[in-house]
Amino acid sequence: MKISQNRYLQFFCIAVILLALVRTIFPSVAESKVDEQGPVLEEQTEQAMPSEQIEQEEVAAAQVEQKDEQTEQNEEATEQPSASEQKEEAVVVKVEDKKPAKASDGLQKPSRFFNADGSVARHRIVSVPSYSDAFPDLQDVQILSANKWGVAPVQNRAEAESRKSELVYVGSNPYFFVEPLRQSIPYLVPRASVLLQDIGRNFFDSLQVKGLPLHKIIVTSVMRSKDDVARLRRGNVNATENSCHMYGTTFDIAYNRYLRVEETDSAYRKDRTASDVRLKQILSEVLNDMRKQGRCWVKYEVKQGCFHATVR
Repeated sequence: MKISQNRYLQFFCIAVILLALVRTIFPSVAESKVDEQGPVLEEQTEQAMPSEQIEQEEVAAAQVEQKDEQTEQNEEATEQPSASEQKEEAVVVKVEDKKPAKASDGLQKPSRFFNADGSVARHRIVSVPSYSDAFPDLQDVQILSANKWGVAPVQNRAEAESRKSELVYVGSNPYFFVEPLRQSIPYLVPRASVLLQDIGRNFFDSLQVKGLPLHKIIVTSVMRSKDDVARLRRGNVNATENSCHMYGTTFDIAYNRYLRVEETDSAYRKDRTASDVRLKQILSEVLNDMRKQGRCWVKYEVKQGCFHATVR
């Protein structure tokens, strides 16, 4: 029998209506049976498990908890030191407090001016074996550095004044005293000025560690102009025409005269005393160190009574 499309739709609608009526009249038909069976299954499982097995599991769980508690207590006991150990630590702390503090215990490095106990350090004067041997640098050696670091020679002081971008003024300061200049002008290249400043400061440091009163070194000659060299050669035929002083790299420091800091600059002592001999030895130590560091050339001038130094 062939069913038409219209007839199929009619049967389908009638079936849907009948199912809806059944759902409305008997709502329990659509309820799920899983939730109802869940508790039942659990109860059956509990009933199926023997009571002895349940008790064994509970006892095992209690033993595990007891072991965990004992482990925690042991760990706490190991972290806390015993009474005897606490006493030993207290004794060690008291002994350490009584120990005298050392210079190496702190952050401050040992000082060359003070001993470990805080007293002023005293160093002996070493000087040099021979002034001529320690400071042998002649004109031919010093002129090379003068040409390297110096400026072109100036004709006179007026020209030096106009070259202040290349030269710096050198005057008396806390570390050295520049005596009245008659055959030079108070200018140096910056490199030579720093060298002179360091010599004066190091001389101060050496005096302090050797326990002598502070004295300034006396600078007797600085930069010479061409006019200064010409006048000097008229009175001294041994004076060099191409002097290192013309380049602003060279200065002279007296070794037989010093200015004590307590005295005024205009009243420095001109007599040579035993104290001046020791000061000369200390100054030679400073210049010798500078020379070994490669910072300067030094010539020991016997007739002029000075150390003739050129920056390197």
